[in-house]
Amino acid sequence: MRQVLADQYAEFAAARAGHLYRSACLLTAGDTHLAEDLVQETLGRLYISWHRVTRVGNPAGYAQTVLTRAFLAHQRRRSSRERATDEFPEQAYAEHADDVPLRLTLLQALARLPAKDRAVVVLRYWEDRSIEETADAMHASSAAVRTRCTRALGRLRELLGEDLGEYARF
Repeated sequence: MRQVLADQYAEFAAARAGHLYRSACLLTAGDTHLAEDLVQETLGRLYISWHRVTRVGNPAGYAQTVLTRAFLAHQRRRSSRERATDEFPEQAYAEHADDVPLRLTLLQALARLPAKDRAVVVLRYWEDRSIEETADAMHASSAAVRTRCTRALGRLRELLGEDLGEYARF
């Protein structure tokens, strides 16, 4: 039985790790090292409780919830010696070279949002979760999620300008 669960976990982790990493990169506003740490923490937590996770109807959603909560916990306990920066490493990927300025602009705008507002934006609009699912993932009420969505989108409009259409393809 343990080997079956271990095999199921390994298959799930291999299939979802990339998606978790992309979500973590958005949550961390492009901090790839922290994103990797959050994914590892998420996968570790899932491994420990995999026997219970398999009974959940949506293990992928459960994994996203664990990732979001790990991110929010990290934001709460962040050490005072860590300093955020608005500079990104100069890495251009050949297949997405034309998207680099756009991605950097969006990541910089996301970085300027408070952690909970950033989490709401990522869950609602990147993960395409409902308000109720987002509220559950963040241990918040539906009304709080709606308020945060409105506030976060308003702040993004201030940072990116009113014409968000050019950013919609991201």
